[in-house]
Amino acid sequence: MPSPVLRRALAIAVPAMLLSACGPAGGPPPGGMPPALVGIEVAKPASRPVEFEFPAQAAGSREVEVRARVTGLLLKRNYEEGARVGAGQSLFTIDPAPFQAALARAQADAAAAEAALAQAARNAKRYKPLWETRAVSQKEYDDAVSAEEIAAAQLKAARARLDDAQLQLGWTRVESPIAGLTSRALKSEGSLVSGPDVLLTTVTQVDPIHVNFGLSEAEQARIARDSAAGKLVMPKDGHFEVALKLEDGSVHARPGRLVFSDVRFSPATGTSDARAEVANPDGRLRPGQFVRAVLKGAVRPDAIAVPQRAVMEGPQGKLVYVVGAEGKAEPRPVVVGEWSGKDWIIESGLKAGDKVIVDGLVKVFPGAPVQVGAPNAPPPGAGGPPKAEGKAPDAKPAEKK
Repeated sequence: MPSPVLRRALAIAVPAMLLSACGPAGGPPPGGMPPALVGIEVAKPASRPVEFEFPAQAAGSREVEVRARVTGLLLKRNYEEGARVGAGQSLFTIDPAPFQAALARAQADAAAAEAALAQAARNAKRYKPLWETRAVSQKEYDDAVSAEEIAAAQLKAARARLDDAQLQLGWTRVESPIAGLTSRALKSEGSLVSGPDVLLTTVTQVDPIHVNFGLSEAEQARIARDSAAGKLVMPKDGHFEVALKLEDGSVHARPGRLVFSDVRFSPATGTSDARAEVANPDGRLRPGQFVRAVLKGAVRPDAIAVPQRAVMEGPQGKLVYVVGAEGKAEPRPVVVGEWSGKDWIIESGLKAGDKVIVDGLVKVFPGAPVQVGAPNAPPPGAGGPPKAEGKAPDAKPAEKK
């Protein structure tokens, strides 16, 4: 058994060890959590540009159907399917032989009519002095003059048939009426084309390209109401700039402009049609492609905006967290409007001077104590990543080839 002196020493040492394990005097009690470190932004009213975003679909600015004007055998296709063609470029050739023969007949008929008119004119010229001297009767002179007039009319008819034959022959060359991209050929060589009722292909102009989208009745009413109340300043004459967001998240390099807005609403969709025109010289945008049209140019004066990451979805709608007077997180329901760049316009729920929590929200809950700081900064005393041995201090990682 331990001696009395040893028992007294253990009685003094064990409580001291237990006290030292509890930490320094004045520290938080066991199990206490320090305030969450958060980043804030102070709400400040300012004039902010706003954007209106709508789902949209691209369409050719002009799309024409290519049809033959004459009936005949399709002799040749003169273009590559899907290729870009110019206005007036030959796309198909109809067998011209029958039309060349018709043109030759028309030329011969016109020549005969010219000869008949010349003969009739000479006869009328000879009869005139004879009629004046009463060497021939009035009827004979009138018949000569009438023959000349009939020959002149017949010459006009022959020349009209000649022009028609030339047109028919020219129409055996089926040309593109516009510059654009071709689609596949719907008829192959050797097919009998029975005139304009047969579609051969289509040509679509894609530069500029049109982007069609719909404006809902509710959205237009809200914009009109805010504009009348001075909460929204529209661009002059409604000339919105239009940016296009593509499916991969990128933005089309060239902005467009709003060129058309229909006054009528569709009873089926409750929207009115709108159209933007966008330059597309590289042909990146294709007809039928789905994009998102972003209308820019409107401004909300004296508006409060917060970063999009600060807005959360709650059971009753959208909310943000603010730092209360006691340094605790308070949820604040808000009504959001349009986007302004990477920020969200707050229509109601915040006032100037509110401290909105924008970073460190993962550790925040209603009533939680918070401390304003930089939650994403490295802890004090933490150095950078360790340097590899044998490398210079300013060495950079190798780039991927």
